[in-house]
Amino acid sequence: MLAWTHPACLTHDPGPGHPEQPARLRVVLDALQEAWPDLDWRDAPAARRGDLLRVHADSLVDQVLEPLPAGLRHLDTDTLLSPGSARAALHAAGAGIAAVDAVLAGETATAFCAVRPPGHHATADTAMGFCLFNNIAVAATHARDQHGLERIAIVDFDVHHGNGTQAIFQREPKVAYFSSHQSGLYPHTGSVHERGAGNLHNVLLPPGSGGFRFRNTWLDTLLPALDDFRPQLVLVSAGFDAHLSDPLADLMLDADDFAWITAELRAVAARHGGGRLVSMLEGGYHLDALAECTVAHVGALRG
Repeated sequence: MLAWTHPACLTHDPGPGHPEQPARLRVVLDALQEAWPDLDWRDAPAARRGDLLRVHADSLVDQVLEPLPAGLRHLDTDTLLSPGSARAALHAAGAGIAAVDAVLAGETATAFCAVRPPGHHATADTAMGFCLFNNIAVAATHARDQHGLERIAIVDFDVHHGNGTQAIFQREPKVAYFSSHQSGLYPHTGSVHERGAGNLHNVLLPPGSGGFRFRNTWLDTLLPALDDFRPQLVLVSAGFDAHLSDPLADLMLDADDFAWITAELRAVAARHGGGRLVSMLEGGYHLDALAECTVAHVGALRG
């Protein structure tokens, strides 16, 4: 497998005490380097403006990329820009594009993008929930528009619903969205009744749910729907904040659960898309748990 990151992704700094801190990416990179010194790392390119405009409005692109010489700029209560944020956001989005290109060229079957800021809450015109650009949506539209794919699956096991990803693709039958997320949690979207063009598949997990319920939910509902879609490419919003130690949620998963779902997704990709799978880091705010879960996830991607 191949992995993408960029030093710029460490320069987005929302300020002291913010959960989405640069240390998140540092612990991920350190843990992966320790686990697999031979992992093939690539520098993530910067996304181009045209790549972003397939997904986002001009107004949002301008807002994120507007120079900020110093200090912090609030986009909402929890989503902030620092002087390094624009470059970080460009390279985070560009990582997904480069990984999709490599996977579809047959250079690798699986890829992991260790980037930040995360993306799945960003809508077409609004940055929110720590997210500036919707990295996974940019990757999906690139696969659709530049590679001509007809069936692209986005799988999201972050504890928070990817409202931005859902909103961007809810009327696009070429992209199907599959999500498990905690009920009663930000951003309070992702009901089972939200079906879009028949391409949205949401399951809510009650607070306190552990690995048994998580695995059975996927086995009974989401994985069969994913198989029925027969994806040519699987894209993963890999958030690890459903871990039992995470401070921002109340699910009870452990690293083995994330390894399990990753192996299941690899099997789906093998059945329908030549094994092609690209994963992008989303949430996860307990540093030790994030490192452990990312190692489990990438280990399953490596097979």
